[in-house]
Amino acid sequence: MANKPLRPCLHPGCTALVRSGYCDKHRPPDTARRSAASQSYRHWYRLKIWTDELRPQQLAREPFCRDCARRGLRVYATDVDHVQPHDGDWSKFIDPNNLQSLCHSCHGRKTIAESRAKAARRKR
Repeated sequence: MANKPLRPCLHPGCTALVRSGYCDKHRPPDTARRSAASQSYRHWYRLKIWTDELRPQQLAREPFCRDCARRGLRVYATDVDHVQPHDGDWSKFIDPNNLQSLCHSCHGRKTIAESRAKAARRKR
């Protein structure tokens, strides 16, 4: 199999040639989001209990976005969200009372707000 051609580093103005991404000088440091500790529970979303039970049951129980409904809109939910972030706590992860149905837009907005708040707490 042929090697990938060399390309300039993704950092603006850097001309170092790399196979992909950034050169060693400009490679972003591992953030908390990409660290192994924060990824340890990400595989839970591929487990049968989530894909075949919790997620579909929640969407059947609550087919419309909860946030949009508060604004008087009727939008089908596509994502299942944890009301209180579980942060690796299995009992919070599987608790059906901790789940809500959201449209993709509302889920993204909530996720960004939570991650910004978490980052602000870390900076203190």
